[in-house]
Amino acid sequence: MKMIGVIGGMSRVSSAEYYKLMNEMVEERPGGLHSAKILMYSIEFAEFTDIPRRFRKVQSSFDWKPLRNTMIDSAERLKRGGAYFIIRCSNTLHSSADDIEKKVKIPVLHIAGATGEKIRERALKIVGLPGTEYTMEEDFYRKRLEEKFGIKVIILVCTEIPLLVKQKDVEIPLFDMMTIHAEAAVKYALGDE
Repeated sequence: MKMIGVIGGMSRVSSAEYYKLMNEMVEERPGGLHSAKILMYSIEFAEFTDIPRRFRKVQSSFDWKPLRNTMIDSAERLKRGGAYFIIRCSNTLHSSADDIEKKVKIPVLHIAGATGEKIRERALKIVGLPGTEYTMEEDFYRKRLEEKFGIKVIILVCTEIPLLVKQKDVEIPLFDMMTIHAEAAVKYALGDE
């Protein structure tokens, strides 16, 4: 099994959920006790904004360059620690996926790519995905879905929403991006991609 490098910390909730999901998925393998090989680097997201937590609107309150530099540094640390590839426990943090791949020379398993595969399996061409203001305004998620999968996006994503809204709660198809991404990471780590 390849080591999964995880950049967490933007939300402890999604970071913990990713860890749990990946280990549960690996644990299902037959033949004994199994755990995912995970190396996590948790960034202190509050260092990048001075807005009180409950009022935080990160996307409009600070310069993203220091955060991008920290994520590149985090990826370098994970690579030195033996990570074979990187995932991020936040949709918003995927805005720098290309920067990490170019500068650190390590694959980044993008959440939009994993989600796009699942959407394509359902043969959907237009999707609505609720999310943070920054993620909806920037094109890093939408552009990847449109260019790689031909999927038109009308609203974008938030990793924690699937913790609140389940398929049983609504009649339209839901795509749990966090679970989809965690599953893609486990498949990649196991060589099943």
